[in-house]
Amino acid sequence: MNPAYEAVIGLEIHIQLLTKSKAFSADSTEYGALPNTQVSAISLAHPGTLPRHNRMAIDHAIKMGLALGCDITRENHYSRKNYFYADLPKGYQITQFNTPLCTDGAVKIRLKDGSTKEIRLIRIHMEEDTGKSMHDQDPKDSLIDYNRAGTPLIEVVSHPDIRSGEEAYAFVTEIRRLVRYLEICDGNMEEGSLRCDANVSIRPVGTAAFGTKVEVKNMNSISNVRRAIDHEIERQRALLDAGEKVAGETRGFNALLGTTFSMRSKEMVNDYRYFPEPDLPPLLLTDAYIDAVRHLMPELPETLYNRFTTEFGLSAYDAGVLTDDKATAAYYAEMIRHTGNYKAAANWLSVIIRGYLNDNAIGLEDFPVSATRMAQLVNLIDSGKVNHSVAAQQIFPAMIKATEKDPLEIAEQLNLLQSDDLGWVEDLAREVVAKYPEKAAEYRNGKTGLLGMFVGEVMKQTRGKADPKKVNEIVLRHLQA
Repeated sequence: MNPAYEAVIGLEIHIQLLTKSKAFSADSTEYGALPNTQVSAISLAHPGTLPRHNRMAIDHAIKMGLALGCDITRENHYSRKNYFYADLPKGYQITQFNTPLCTDGAVKIRLKDGSTKEIRLIRIHMEEDTGKSMHDQDPKDSLIDYNRAGTPLIEVVSHPDIRSGEEAYAFVTEIRRLVRYLEICDGNMEEGSLRCDANVSIRPVGTAAFGTKVEVKNMNSISNVRRAIDHEIERQRALLDAGEKVAGETRGFNALLGTTFSMRSKEMVNDYRYFPEPDLPPLLLTDAYIDAVRHLMPELPETLYNRFTTEFGLSAYDAGVLTDDKATAAYYAEMIRHTGNYKAAANWLSVIIRGYLNDNAIGLEDFPVSATRMAQLVNLIDSGKVNHSVAAQQIFPAMIKATEKDPLEIAEQLNLLQSDDLGWVEDLAREVVAKYPEKAAEYRNGKTGLLGMFVGEVMKQTRGKADPKKVNEIVLRHLQA
């Protein structure tokens, strides 16, 4: 971007809550049902029907607010947001306007260069989702599926503290990770359970006043959030450089072209004619209720990250990999309950196990070896009974096939335990050095990199039953003789 301009970006993230029923009715929220099979008179707002609060949706929303350090509103009122569109069966949306459930708070993001930044939040409020328009099912008409209408949502609204597509990418990534830790949303942007809108403007560097805001929609992946914002920044810069004005509008994102396109002029708040929802009583929350919800929350990724780096001495990279998702963090936590080698446990999980998962296209929840068994393998290596190469190449695959056996039992059955008798290693080292006299001479003349070749030859003949460190010492002694 032209350094004469600064981007000013705020995000609005809609999070579909994992509940069995809708926000204000008992209709199912199961994904993938046949169109218009999960609707009722209540979700369609037929005359005489009354909405009701969904307690699980409220609990999920409180968890998100507590996780982000928000203030929780004790007396909550709902409003009707009025607009007319085919996917809105009521002709209005039940939402929170004047009393959002959560206010203030912040999201801490980590950037590629290792720096961190806090993005302040304005609010998190509860509302219901709309239906879904389908434009590819009929050659002439758009069709509407109302199954999603009424599904509980929370909307996370940030301050315009974001300055680039990279920061927006990090923000959405952190939000998705957090909702998955809390188990309040699956975070799947492709299926629409997490959706992001970006408000983008630019201004001359050093200017306090905001530029004209453009809202960007239709970003169905985190990478597309970054692409759309980066393109929109450049589009606005080009307009201003050409002496033109930026129009306040809503734009969509074309992922194939990597460009945004105009959809409609930007609505104003008064266009929605908000007024109090007359059919829902106020939602009153006590301190005791909020504390009860707090006790249901798991340990959060930021807390785990700090412990892994401070108490366990892991690098920022290792801690980031291990806390990337809840299943990995939980597996690691269980491993280190049974081994004190925190670094080795991290390496096995982030390299060997993750490699196996990727090769077999499965998640950690489907990995057959328990964390306790993996910790036993780490301890077996640390005890000097097997070396790492043998453990990774022979014992680990055997453990996957025989999950009921511990690694020591497997090592004994496969005759892989390292021998403490070094006499036979001395004989092998002597034979290998004698077998390659020219290479030995080159080593003695300064080509020290050949040591690895001699050690490898000896290790090959020991079939991994000798300690590589001791083999290295013995071979070195024979080469220097």
